[in-house]
Amino acid sequence: MQVTLDYGRTGLDVTLPEDRLIAPPLAIRPAEPLADPEEAIADAIRNPIGSRPLAEIARGKTSACVLVCDITRPVPNSLILPPVLRTIEAAGIPRDKITILVATGLHRPNEGEELIELVGEDVARGYRCVNHFGKDRDSHEYLGTTPKGVPAWIDRRYMQADLKITTGLIEPHLMAGYSGGRKVICPGIVGLDTVKVWHGPKFLEHPRADAGSVEGNPVHEENTRIAQMAGCDFIVNVCLDGKRRVTWVGAGDMIAAWERGVQFCRDAVKAGVPRPCDVVVTSCAGYPLDTTWYQAVKGLTGAMPIVKHGGTIVIAASLTEGLGSPEFQAQLTAYEANGRYDRPSDSDTCEMDEWQLVMLKKVLAHCRVKVVTRGLSADVLRRCRVEPVASVEAAVAESLAGYGAGATLAVIPKGPYVMPYVMGA
Repeated sequence: MQVTLDYGRTGLDVTLPEDRLIAPPLAIRPAEPLADPEEAIADAIRNPIGSRPLAEIARGKTSACVLVCDITRPVPNSLILPPVLRTIEAAGIPRDKITILVATGLHRPNEGEELIELVGEDVARGYRCVNHFGKDRDSHEYLGTTPKGVPAWIDRRYMQADLKITTGLIEPHLMAGYSGGRKVICPGIVGLDTVKVWHGPKFLEHPRADAGSVEGNPVHEENTRIAQMAGCDFIVNVCLDGKRRVTWVGAGDMIAAWERGVQFCRDAVKAGVPRPCDVVVTSCAGYPLDTTWYQAVKGLTGAMPIVKHGGTIVIAASLTEGLGSPEFQAQLTAYEANGRYDRPSDSDTCEMDEWQLVMLKKVLAHCRVKVVTRGLSADVLRRCRVEPVASVEAAVAESLAGYGAGATLAVIPKGPYVMPYVMGA
């Protein structure tokens, strides 16, 4: 069977042994894309979920801050932003008092041509577009500490705005259950001191801190609490199909509108297999998510629920920007040096980007990992404790042979955008 994996901007065609596949390729369930998504967004703004229309909320406000996800998320900002901006300008907020704030979290800034790609040329050239810098404590306001001990540091430009709007994409998230809604605020525009505790062991090691998990998930509950502390007047969120076309749009209250979108997303992204597999072939959803090894870990954790203990994940990712941040690279170097990454047992915090190494360790404790990429050398991949392979076909053939004649295979072409599970488990 020939399958196209999401890989970089082009995709990667692979041929898999059909007689070993335990199920058809696991995919986002087909949903009718919206015929006119920009008009659907405008209608959602006029008829929101759980709140007054944006035009009414904006009336009388003197300034606005609109949050957008950074380049690692394929949010259709060029569709979302124009009706939002038209609405708040028509309500009386002057353009020079509107800030588009890129919610980078702790990622690098998006500037120049990348910013134009992110928000569209008209918005990039016609509005004040700025990046969040999570490591710059002085650019944040301290709102207090939550009952669970997380200090809430929020970007001052958002806090000082009279009208606070967030946009985003609802999809499975490896720790917080689903993205979108509150997550564009935390971690999108919080400071490093917030993330170090919120991504600490007492949150990430909780069994409910997982993709698709909302109820009882402390990661979700805590970033919702922090977002409520910061305040949010209005959200606009979308869901996408496998071709990144808009299939659902919701606007309004930060919690009510997001929960409606989660219901839609959950039905669309779950894909079951009858039993755990020996080998799973996956991706990290292609550009823009698969540009670094740090992000590619999401493809591994997404596949883990259907891989047998001791099985193998074969992942294809472009990794055009390498490993990730300097901090993550330093942690990988320490991990390589002794084969383990030990952290103080009494610490409630993680260092910057250490949380992704924690997730990688979970995968490697469960199964083997083989990586197909043109972006990193074999030596660098071995430093990450994974196996470099020349092709998906070679990795699959070698793995199936090792597990014997009855070995089974599954494939997830769009990686972490799909939420696989074992039926009946």
